[in-house]
Amino acid sequence: MDDVTSPIGVFLLDDHEIVRRGLSDLIEGEPDLHVVGEAGSVEEALRRIPACQPQVAVLDVQLGDGSGIEVCRDVRAAHPKIACVMLTSYADDEALLDSVVAGAAGYVLKQVRGNDLLDAIRRVADGQSLLDPAVTARVIERLRRGPREDHRLALLTAREREILELVADGLTNRQIGESLHLAEKTVKNNVSNVLMKMGMQRRTQAAVYAAQHSDRRSCES
Repeated sequence: MDDVTSPIGVFLLDDHEIVRRGLSDLIEGEPDLHVVGEAGSVEEALRRIPACQPQVAVLDVQLGDGSGIEVCRDVRAAHPKIACVMLTSYADDEALLDSVVAGAAGYVLKQVRGNDLLDAIRRVADGQSLLDPAVTARVIERLRRGPREDHRLALLTAREREILELVADGLTNRQIGESLHLAEKTVKNNVSNVLMKMGMQRRTQAAVYAAQHSDRRSCES
């Protein structure tokens, strides 16, 4: 089949089978769209998406073993031609910001009408962005408001800052998990997000930076 007339390949990530089935039925009802694969976890998605090579990945934000935003970040880093649409039940400024940083082309609430979601898939496949400039600007402006706050720290969620402080204290992922009552894998994912947002490669860089920033705030107070 000629590439011009080939249907848009879509990958679905949601930890609820009934949601995936509903999305699949909706998408398969369109002649120009086709579901090329699906997954119910972060681990499965990161394994299957590269093999399926979709044009668009529709990713649930909240998953049992992590976040669709994490999947978006990894997929976009390795396969920048794959457009990602984040699908979530809640409007959340921090999740929206994380999605922007991860390279998502869209952020859509699950309450959206079926036709609007189909239109969103087509638009991002065509290279468009669904992120409302006004909403994105509002989120960025909110981050800028913190007095004397380093712009990189402003990108972190409250949980990520908490974990960064414990990293600076020299705790391992396991120790951080025990302290915050989180799974070690969840801590690892959060540390990866911190490094990515702060533009750092190593955990020690983040620890030193956090310690220096903490000392500076103590002097200023």
